[in-house]
Amino acid sequence: MNGLVVAFGLVVVGTAVIWKGSERLEGSAERLSKHYGLPVAVHGAIVVAVGSSFPELSSVVISTLVHGEFSLGVGAIVGSAIFNLLVIPAASALASEQLETTRDVVLKDAQFYVISVLVLFIAFALGATYVPDGTNRAAVLTPTLALLPLATYGVYVFLHQQDAQEYVAPDVDVTLYREWATLAGALLFIAVGVEGIVRAALTFGEAFGTPSFLWGLTVIAAATSLPDAFVSVRAARAGENVTSLTNVLGSNTFNLLVAIPVGVLLSGSATVNFLAAVPTMGFLAFATVVFIVFTRTSLELSDPEAYGFLGLYAAFLVWMTLESTGVVETVQGI
Repeated sequence: MNGLVVAFGLVVVGTAVIWKGSERLEGSAERLSKHYGLPVAVHGAIVVAVGSSFPELSSVVISTLVHGEFSLGVGAIVGSAIFNLLVIPAASALASEQLETTRDVVLKDAQFYVISVLVLFIAFALGATYVPDGTNRAAVLTPTLALLPLATYGVYVFLHQQDAQEYVAPDVDVTLYREWATLAGALLFIAVGVEGIVRAALTFGEAFGTPSFLWGLTVIAAATSLPDAFVSVRAARAGENVTSLTNVLGSNTFNLLVAIPVGVLLSGSATVNFLAAVPTMGFLAFATVVFIVFTRTSLELSDPEAYGFLGLYAAFLVWMTLESTGVVETVQGI
């Protein structure tokens, strides 16, 4: 019991640490983006997205190198992507008078995000079928396979870099060394918070006899997604709807195409439970379709649609709870 109390405390404290680190990260990233003359869309899709995705990246690195639990990091990435798609846009819509989007967001950022989901699933499938020791239960990810999603993210950055070339930057005076130091300190602060949450998730898994993948999908995913939520909600309240939504899509794209491959490269090779990955990736694909359809309709997200998003995420949590207790066995192997 004491272990569970300590673990719960680590979640609370770790989440608060991530929150404060994310606030500093957001401010320094915004000032640096303005200094270097990045357009709003590029700022939201790459700079803010990469910065606010650092907790997820940290979860993969820490889970793999410190705890030897790569599947915990993968669960956190997939669960975070689902949280980002359903909870963050809903919270942003409810926090603002009207959450509007643009055709560019739907047709460029959203469609490239769909490609990222497909590319990652292809990498899993290749690891299960063509890599030695890969089976229909275990997908073995090698550094060679990790290059596939990384190269895809390179294309994503290139496309946004083309947009930046056509943008005329305003003159913004900042103290560069101070902003970069603040950025680095915020990233370190976030990493410390993530370590606490990872330790808590491992404790929960041992106490309840459930696999780490499940706690990655839920506890770590929600906690590490808070920076994305804070950034997007604040942007929506300020009327910066494009930044609010591109941050979500850019963060998910980074998580799927960069964070997981980084874990593979650091460990040399990694094994993913393919039977668990298929249905959870399937739910992610379904959530992606729902997100695109709802945001494309009238190019805005209404309050009833936002509540629908929250209901769908609640259904996901119920599903994962039933899986962990053995009531249903849709996800084999968790």
